Amino acid sequence: MTALTIAAGSLLVATVASAAPAVPSEASSNEPARTPCGYFETEHDAKYNHCADNTHVVINVDTIWARDYTKCVGPGVTYLGSTDDIRFASYVGRTC
Repeated sequence: MTALTIAAGSLLVATVASAAPAVPSEASSNEPARTPCGYFETEHDAKYNHCADNTHVVINVDTIWARDYTKCVGPGVTYLGSTDDIRFASYVGRTC
């Protein structure tokens, strides 16, 4: 009975240990953080990342203190302003 208990305990430990993700630590440490598509904020900056590489699109920028406005943005990250002034930005559904 003791051998069965020890074997069952070892099986449980092996099962729990194998549940860990099999991702090499090298791969995850060398990969740069991906910038999200669309509106995002860093510590103090509001930005918009247009992920397509061959179009320019119109976004609506929702501001806190001033009137909202539209802006044409190209591929990549566009700085919109301080997070103290910008609340959000979104694609309006057309190119420019």
